[in-house]
Amino acid sequence: MTNSLTHFDAQGNAHMVDVSAKANTHRVAIASGNIEMKPETLAMIQQGLAKKGDVIGTARLAAIMAAKKTSELIPLCHPLAITRVKVDFEIQAQPPLVTCIAQVETVGQTGVEMEALTAVQVGLLTIYDMCKAVDKAMCMNQIYLLEKQGGKSGHYKAENEL
Repeated sequence: MTNSLTHFDAQGNAHMVDVSAKANTHRVAIASGNIEMKPETLAMIQQGLAKKGDVIGTARLAAIMAAKKTSELIPLCHPLAITRVKVDFEIQAQPPLVTCIAQVETVGQTGVEMEALTAVQVGLLTIYDMCKAVDKAMCMNQIYLLEKQGGKSGHYKAENEL
């Protein structure tokens, strides 16, 4: 593991990393996160009774769109030709929560970790937005990178889930 921060030059100024000398490789990143809520809110989502519509379906689309727009949101991210975005949601009754898992892939010179993390966060934010009228106390947490593959740094897998 390197201790240098790649997004700063020798003078400490922020800059976009030059990836032109890197080889194109297949890159994959998987991220996860949760949104905890009241049991009644979870029941409303499961039964499809939210006034704004299909919560999970809308959150899935928002997460996919967010992955594609990451370079517009995070100042030093490269715009990427994403080849795949897969978003899944898992519902857990106790404690009541929804987990978002996003997998993003590309063949390119830089990784897709930020795209996967952005997808998860926006997916969870969309759930919050669609349900906030009935549960303002929802809490997003445990948002982290589960795994990444490809590139010079190789394979990373979180040693233990949060």
